[in-house]
Amino acid sequence: MPRQGLTSARVSAAAAELADTVGLSRLTVAAVARHFGVTDAALYTHVRSRDALVEQVAVRAAAAFADRLALAVAGRSGREALVGFGAAWRAFARAHPGQYAATQLPLPPAVGTNSAGHLRLIELSYAMLRGYGLDEPELTDALRFVRSTIHGFVSLENTEGFGHPRDVDVSWSSITDAMHNTLSNWPSRNRERQ
Repeated sequence: MPRQGLTSARVSAAAAELADTVGLSRLTVAAVARHFGVTDAALYTHVRSRDALVEQVAVRAAAAFADRLALAVAGRSGREALVGFGAAWRAFARAHPGQYAATQLPLPPAVGTNSAGHLRLIELSYAMLRGYGLDEPELTDALRFVRSTIHGFVSLENTEGFGHPRDVDVSWSSITDAMHNTLSNWPSRNRERQ
């Protein structure tokens, strides 16, 4: 029988908040139970395991992340879309480090293919790059370049991995310019053959 007005939605929302506070690696069913002042057993009506709890956080976070990216790129293309996309990505990762970490985890196929947020993240990423006029397979290569650049930066930023005194925002601006220049001059297979 559900206790304390618990629902799956409330449990996953609390888990997402806890992931941001304590870190995704320290998120447990017991921690969420303590948050609600109930026993661990009371939560098992709403979540079957820690893995399932993390999956719920990932799905919930992907939807929120996709909403942020969608707003940032709406009506924009090329450099403007890239700048908005990168800024929204960085802001989400900084504001929600645990949830962001959850969005980067590989999910079981049954979960990932049914996560509307994850699917929107992929669609928005490809849509943002269409302004650069790339076709496959270069489009996928470019997406991997952008994703690894932004993810690497925000991961280092979230762990305070930038020890140099140079302003991180200035570096971010330079990196965004470099991504734009690289995408604008992406080497295509056709150009390589000539």
